Amino acid sequence: MRLSGLLFAAALLTGCGSTPTNTNSSNASNAANSSPPTQTLTVVDTPQRIKDMMATRGEQDSAQPTLKILQPAANAALTSSTVKVKLELGGDLKSYKPHKDPETGMGNHIHVILDNQPYEAYYNLDQPFELRNVADGDHTLRVFPSRPWHESYKNLGAFQMVKFSVKNGGADASKPATTNSGQQISNVNSNAAPTHEGKDMQNSTAGSVDPNKPLLTYSRPKGEYKGAEADPIMIDFWFANAKLHDNGGGTYRVRYSIDGGEARYIDKWGPVWLSGWFPGKHTIKMDLVDESGALVDNGGYNSTTREITVVK
Repeated sequence: MRLSGLLFAAALLTGCGSTPTNTNSSNASNAANSSPPTQTLTVVDTPQRIKDMMATRGEQDSAQPTLKILQPAANAALTSSTVKVKLELGGDLKSYKPHKDPETGMGNHIHVILDNQPYEAYYNLDQPFELRNVADGDHTLRVFPSRPWHESYKNLGAFQMVKFSVKNGGADASKPATTNSGQQISNVNSNAAPTHEGKDMQNSTAGSVDPNKPLLTYSRPKGEYKGAEADPIMIDFWFANAKLHDNGGGTYRVRYSIDGGEARYIDKWGPVWLSGWFPGKHTIKMDLVDESGALVDNGGYNSTTREITVVK
């Protein structure tokens, strides 16, 4: 009896050891059933690379540059699809001057916006800048000075806007508007391919914009982000004719969302740096809203959606 009992116990131990747990199979099943990681974006301080750049710029970042649009003239009626842009820079410049470093491809510049399309950078005001193949109809032109990392100057007089119209200009409706350097700045053909910067171009229309009403101008993010620029990424805009909630007791807020996610709010006018981006395409929506959260409309310009691409 004692011997048979020992043999039975040994058999049980052997049986237990002969069926190992399939750990790999179990982990694979759990991984298949688990949800993909969720992108969590957090507001962070200005990145060190930008602080280092600022340290080399002397007084430039405390400058108060102003702009004047010489061409096109306000309410100009043009008969050509080529629109010449001529700007005059003034104000307290503290050595601020638009230029592009040939080695880095960066430098101070002017953001030039046709209607509500993504801006193009104008680096040398001594060189011609043209909008070509501009469609017939009413248009707006918005400009403001920017730093090399595309943060706008926000002083009085920096932002300027004019309305103009084109009639019988001869634009090719199957092609986008461009600058004279070939950069695509609008898209009158919804089937056109994206530009090299990944811009999501919509039809270029001016809307019934009132230059005296609160106006939100989307600036950044834009295009494609790689390397050190891929995280964090800056949100920046120009705000005219009113104040935000934390700027002198204003009654407006800037609401933004990423990839259709939760709404976030900016109550103080300044750049916002967001960290935690996943690689791939992302959609940024920016709205101007009142204290109740209602959209403040101004010709359709106070609600803007852009698509960017993050490469890591």
